[in-house]
Amino acid sequence: MTAATTATRPPVERGGPPAALSPARHRALGTLLPLALFAAVLVPLALTRWPGTAWPDALTVDLSAPLGGASDWIIDNRDSHPLFLYFFGHISNAVVLSVRGVYLLLLAAGWAGVTVAAGLIAWRVAGIRLALTAAVSFAVCGVLGMWVPTMQTLALMVVAVTASVVLGALLGLAAGLSDRLYRALRPLLDTMQVLPAFAYLLPVVLVFGIGVPAAVLATVVYAAPPMARLTALGLREADRGVMEAVSSLGATARQRLLTARLPLARKQLLLGLNQTIMMALSMAVIASVIGAGGLGDRVYQALASVDVGAALAAGLPIVLLAVVLDRTTAAAGSGTGERRRLGWAVAALAAVLVAIAGRLTDRLDWPGTWTVNIAEPVNRAVDWMTTHLYSGVPVIGGTADWAGHFTTWVLDPLRGGLQALPWWAVLLLVAALALLIGTWRTALTAVLAMAAIGVLGVWKPSLDTLSQVLAAVAVTLVIGFAAGIAAARSARLEALLRPVLDVFQTLPQFVYLIPVVALFGVGRAPAVAAAVVYALPAVVRITTQGLRQVDPAAMESARSLGATGGQQLRHVQLPLAGPALRLALNQGVVLVLAVVIIGGLVGGGALGYDVVFGLAQGDLATGLVAGAAIVCLGLMLDRVTQPTERRTARRTKRHTARRTGRTRKAA
Repeated sequence: MTAATTATRPPVERGGPPAALSPARHRALGTLLPLALFAAVLVPLALTRWPGTAWPDALTVDLSAPLGGASDWIIDNRDSHPLFLYFFGHISNAVVLSVRGVYLLLLAAGWAGVTVAAGLIAWRVAGIRLALTAAVSFAVCGVLGMWVPTMQTLALMVVAVTASVVLGALLGLAAGLSDRLYRALRPLLDTMQVLPAFAYLLPVVLVFGIGVPAAVLATVVYAAPPMARLTALGLREADRGVMEAVSSLGATARQRLLTARLPLARKQLLLGLNQTIMMALSMAVIASVIGAGGLGDRVYQALASVDVGAALAAGLPIVLLAVVLDRTTAAAGSGTGERRRLGWAVAALAAVLVAIAGRLTDRLDWPGTWTVNIAEPVNRAVDWMTTHLYSGVPVIGGTADWAGHFTTWVLDPLRGGLQALPWWAVLLLVAALALLIGTWRTALTAVLAMAAIGVLGVWKPSLDTLSQVLAAVAVTLVIGFAAGIAAARSARLEALLRPVLDVFQTLPQFVYLIPVVALFGVGRAPAVAAAVVYALPAVVRITTQGLRQVDPAAMESARSLGATGGQQLRHVQLPLAGPALRLALNQGVVLVLAVVIIGGLVGGGALGYDVVFGLAQGDLATGLVAGAAIVCLGLMLDRVTQPTERRTARRTKRHTARRTGRTRKAA
């Protein structure tokens, strides 16, 4: 309660009626009362019926039998049941033929035709600079000796992205035009985006088997939600004035859609295409574990044998593909490219002529003499780092020592503390955090999500995963907020960080494991390190943008009152940028959770290991239960880190009122 509120409160006469509670006390009482009632019911019941700290066995549901039965039925009937023969079989054949057709087309165009085509497309969309970047990127893929795997990945990407865009656009179109369907699809899309990528692979493998169809369809399921969300958003946020004008001219619903809604939603549609491409590329790499082939298979095989040089040689083309595709689609969305049909016709003709020339001269394959083997020097560098940096470094210790100390001093105590808490205390803590930042509905959702983890029977490994997520988020926020504040206060530093953040944001999740394994070995600490590196760019960007968008009038007012730079940051910028900082926290949590799960491949354990184990062994129960627990964990963390719009507006209004009061008092 502020001093101004205390000064204006009317005095209470002795023996008279008590003073009315302030709005702040009303809010505090409204927050604590539901929690107190929940604790009054839960704690005595838990202490009497289910003593102990672990989740009670009586409250768990064993899904191994029904899921195991479903898995056995699928395996037994996959080659004979009409559903598989006449439905899934046709889908599988269509996918195989599509991928094979695109792959043969790329090979027929030759390395020169594909490289020139990529450069010309980038030139027409974004100019000569991106054209050179695209051409050089494809050439580097060949120089690294990865031309054929790159074409395999590109063929899979073309088919997967096309199917994802079509499916996502259709779902987004339906959700954008129908409120009822939008409300029905929203929780489904939330679940699809929170579910880890590995969890998609197991049911798809059971239905389609190991191979390209399973990889493509898993990629489609994973990459379609961003397109659906952004399509629906673009259609629903179309300018009402334009729509009313079109309606007043007597346009039909179809004409309004084709001539107004879709053109107005163009930026959102192209942003959805951009996000779909990036997620599809990330998933195409992960899908290599089920026979997708291409670059992802090379990275996976190299990681399995801890061959960092070979993993880097296959990982660099993935990064280059991601950068080129990201820049090209982003430029198309910004509307900076050329639109004239004649220019596109000339570019297409030039690409065809180059491809024909390569075929006539029999130079379709990348020349073997133009390749460079970077695996050996990289492995020698890794051996040197292992010898000189891994351990035994004077004073500071080595990277292995850092990983060991982080595990001993941070991860182990955090995991032990969470697992030592009674299960009902964890639920109460989740409810309290959710109530502090949201509403009672938010708290109820978070508590039910956390309780569902216990019902699934994976309470202990979920707390292990939660400990890794909390540790990674803490490190990410400390580094990210510091870098974001520094970038917001220095335009030069922001310009230096921008290309680095761009590259890190386009890297697929899988690629982060390569340097982590080289520096830290395997274990929980390397998994946390990979998660920190993956989530850091988003936190830095959001923090910098939030601080730079603070009201200039508020900053000028603080400077006119003689506030120093530190005082402006602490008392004006950080409070006013509160929504952006909370969004950075929320995004950091979501991104960290995604990579901590993949960290199961490098010894992260817990739920990530269960998902990977279920996939490797074909154990549907283990993999799906762990995946469902990850969804619940992500839902809980999302609810306790992202305030509702109503609560955010209320806090902003209170802070503005307090700031105005302090300014008037100072004046």
